[in-house]
Amino acid sequence: MDRVPDSIPAAIQHIWSRLLFPSRGPTDVGPINPVYLVVLLIVPGLLLYPCLGFALFEPDESRYAQIPREMLQRGDVVLPTLQSQPYLDKPPLFYWLVLFSYQLFGVGAWQARLVPVLALHASLLAVYLLGRRSVGDRSAFVAALLLTLAPGYILTSRLLILDGLLTLCTTLTLLTALEAVRGQRFSDSWWFTSSLFCGLGILTKGPVILFLIAPPLVLFASVLTVARVGRYFGMALALSVPWFVALGVRQPEFVSYFFWEHNVQRFLAPGIHVRGVWFYGPVLVGLLLPVSLLAVPFTRFLLSRLDAPARTREMGFHWFSALWCVGFFTLSACKLPTYILPAMPSLALVVGVFVTRTGWDRSPAFVSVGLASFALTLGINLVALPCYANYRSPLSRPEAVVELCSDPAASVVCYPRNCDSVAFYLGRRDLRVFRSKDIEELRTLVRVQPRTVILCTHRSSLAGLKQLLPPEVVITREVRLGLRDLSGVPPWLMKPLRKIMGETALGLGDICVVEMPSLKERLLSKAPPASAGPTPPLLAVPGRKP
Repeated sequence: MDRVPDSIPAAIQHIWSRLLFPSRGPTDVGPINPVYLVVLLIVPGLLLYPCLGFALFEPDESRYAQIPREMLQRGDVVLPTLQSQPYLDKPPLFYWLVLFSYQLFGVGAWQARLVPVLALHASLLAVYLLGRRSVGDRSAFVAALLLTLAPGYILTSRLLILDGLLTLCTTLTLLTALEAVRGQRFSDSWWFTSSLFCGLGILTKGPVILFLIAPPLVLFASVLTVARVGRYFGMALALSVPWFVALGVRQPEFVSYFFWEHNVQRFLAPGIHVRGVWFYGPVLVGLLLPVSLLAVPFTRFLLSRLDAPARTREMGFHWFSALWCVGFFTLSACKLPTYILPAMPSLALVVGVFVTRTGWDRSPAFVSVGLASFALTLGINLVALPCYANYRSPLSRPEAVVELCSDPAASVVCYPRNCDSVAFYLGRRDLRVFRSKDIEELRTLVRVQPRTVILCTHRSSLAGLKQLLPPEVVITREVRLGLRDLSGVPPWLMKPLRKIMGETALGLGDICVVEMPSLKERLLSKAPPASAGPTPPLLAVPGRKP
């Protein structure tokens, strides 16, 4: 007879593991199916690798390509910089991997994107190779295949941002930790491996991974002791802390800025990317389409008594890990769609159990939808996404950009947002950024510089800038670089279409050249104009000879 829980944590654990998901998972799933492995090597490869070199998206992709390029140029792997200024928002693992790719293959967009694409592919393989140990071979394969055929998940995870790498680290951390605690005997080797992946997660995006993995482990692993937990986090911190200490010594403001302002305050205080409490509901549906169309039968599966044997404690671990990740970021004041990518592998494993248990994976309709989803994802990845990126790139019409910005001696600034694509493709790292609150600094700069090139990164930036520049400076050239009208699209439709495609928020709208006339030129401009006619005769003045 089970002992009655005598505490709230014990009651939660009892309800979750003994009442909701009481069955044990597979103890021996047999050898790896080579057909499954080949499919998961080839299908994601066809979707991801053929097209990596299209234009970088502003502002995130260009930022995360530019930072490791600057680290490579400076030969400094401790201090990340953006336009030669310390960039203290994120830890360095992602930058190091991109930098390593640059060293191997040269500097370019596809070399930078190779890192998140490899991380995405590795996540899919981990779902199968490690997930099969807890949910079975077929269920894990279906889970990995469902993620591969989900256009929303593939498109967001392949972006040159940190969330794809964090997803890989979180997935590996959770799956290896599960292997350490789920058997009859605690496995020190799996536990040590999990702590290493946790340390890499800290080096990817900071302490957030600790909050993502701790509740599932505490709730599920009754075999944990203080000593084991201490060794786990001790090893994870031993791997990650040295860089934090090294940067803190060089940049003392880093510690308070990164841990307090960029993590705690950004989580608690409404600032940027403020969304409603239901924000991640539609995001989940979009990331998992088309499998999210099975939401109703999936819910029945979770609640049905007939399917209770399929709902194992291991499945409960994956289910709670996914729910906790989504819930954690729902509580955050700052929300972006990519934040919940780490929840997708765990959720996919649960869905994989449901699909194989209910026979949906053998349904002709399911196979047809999967093939259609593959064709759609392939078309988006190889055609639509590159065309869209190249269309809205600041370098979509490079002639003026190269002419005005390629000279290293030219003073080039951005207003009111970054335009790191220009710096990346032209090999620069000195583009200063002036936001609206910095307008007085920009006014001072154009006064002391004889010539300044300003990249206006908002559709209406130049119009507003003309009202704010000092009256003594002169705009000598303007180049319009906003999104062009598409052939065959009527003007009344093109205007809202440009807004949807991101011109106002993310594109390079205009370039203007501002010059400060010399003192002589300003004096001449104020002198009275010379008369064009003959000199009039002198008037007679009384008492003076003419």
